[in-house]
Amino acid sequence: MLALATGCQGQPQPTAQRTASPSPRMETPKSKADYKKELSPEAYHILFEQGTERAFSGALWDNHRQGTYHCAACKQPLFASGAKFESGTGWPSFYTPLSKTAVAQKLDKSYGMLRTEVHCSRCGGHLGHVFNDGPEPTGLRYCINSASLDFAEQKEGKK
Repeated sequence: MLALATGCQGQPQPTAQRTASPSPRMETPKSKADYKKELSPEAYHILFEQGTERAFSGALWDNHRQGTYHCAACKQPLFASGAKFESGTGWPSFYTPLSKTAVAQKLDKSYGMLRTEVHCSRCGGHLGHVFNDGPEPTGLRYCINSASLDFAEQKEGKK
């Protein structure tokens, strides 16, 4: 029997509804062997072996700079800093992706839970999960692993 998904801190949470357009077809621009050579062992484990980092351990969970979060593997832009919020979970949390096609979703039945997994729509790298307990305007919380992201800071003077 499947249990309700647990939030990033282990609290029971409903799974997110698919509010974005259907998941785009994932294309891997490089082989997993190439990514394994380029990424840290932790980033590779999270992105391509569906791992996760410990709460409050990632480099970006407490990042407050303005800029864009990209997939650490293929560099596709995924989230804007303006959509980031403090969820208290210890992982970077966003209420919406940068575009409807930036991320893909799929049902995750691992560990006896029912959750919605979030992937980079370009390379298929695992990013985290999305839950229905986020702030307005979407009510969603994209709970993302820091190691699956690179951050590009906005240059001064640009908005």
